[in-house]
Amino acid sequence: MSGEAIQGAAAAAFAPGSIGNVGPGFDVLGLAIDGIGDTVTIELAATGASRIGTVDGRDAGEIPRDAGSNCAAIAAREYLRRRGMAIEVVVHIDKGLPLSGGLGGSAASSVAGAYAAHLLACGFEDDDDIRALPTAVVADLLAAALAGETAVAGPHLDNIGPALFGGLVLSRSVDPIDVVPLQVAVPWWLALWTPRVRVETRAARAMLPADCDRATWVRQMANTAALVHAFAGGDGALLGRALDDRYAEPRRAPLIPRFHAVKTAAIDAGAFGGSISGSGPTVFAVAEDESTARAAAAAMQRAGEVESTTHVGAIARQGARRA
Repeated sequence: MSGEAIQGAAAAAFAPGSIGNVGPGFDVLGLAIDGIGDTVTIELAATGASRIGTVDGRDAGEIPRDAGSNCAAIAAREYLRRRGMAIEVVVHIDKGLPLSGGLGGSAASSVAGAYAAHLLACGFEDDDDIRALPTAVVADLLAAALAGETAVAGPHLDNIGPALFGGLVLSRSVDPIDVVPLQVAVPWWLALWTPRVRVETRAARAMLPADCDRATWVRQMANTAALVHAFAGGDGALLGRALDDRYAEPRRAPLIPRFHAVKTAAIDAGAFGGSISGSGPTVFAVAEDESTARAAAAAMQRAGEVESTTHVGAIARQGARRA
């Protein structure tokens, strides 16, 4: 399809927020969150180069206005390039996710930008079942979103996978890209507590050691495998035991006010367990149902004793979709 064929058209897409790592699954597991995310609208530019149009929503004033450094614009342009469409676009962003909040904000914007570009390129004919798209299209969506994410936070797929597919997703490899949606057997809920502090992803990664001792490595592998099995089998007790991160959590916990008190409060309120969402500062807990998740969120906020926000939502079964 040529740029002239869709001149003046526009398409909008939403991608959910996500929990990176999901405890022990550092850089390889991600879990989509229902009820929060970013919306990106892509329209064909009538004249001139690609640019950012409007930016609204959470932390809107801090989002880059240069298309060359904005992750949503980078992802959209990269997808169109991969589809053979040498056209210029105007990108509009509505942020529902905080900047540097540990909820996959840059990944959600990147995925929404890429998927909005896809809707524009396909003439709006595709439905919203990402998994039903041709393999080559999915590969281009992942690669385009990764280009946007890399520009902001580095080459990581653990948030991109769930933002695109929904649910629990394994990122087996970045080069080559290999992303695998995993089974979630039960309708568990998530409680999120976000203190008003910033934890920048690159800085949080820099504080982690490049190597870890064998005992820690073995425990992380065991816990990650157990976590996947717990989601697939609906085993909450196993999930609670598996949410035990020995690598990133001990080193990043000091960045989060009263982290251990907040995590303990969630468990005492009935959650299976919890940990740091991505690089933080958000702390997440997994609960059996909505009422338990709400009780956990309230307990986390009380225990935090600092200015904060909470969110309660189910595991998002759907990822990117038209807005």
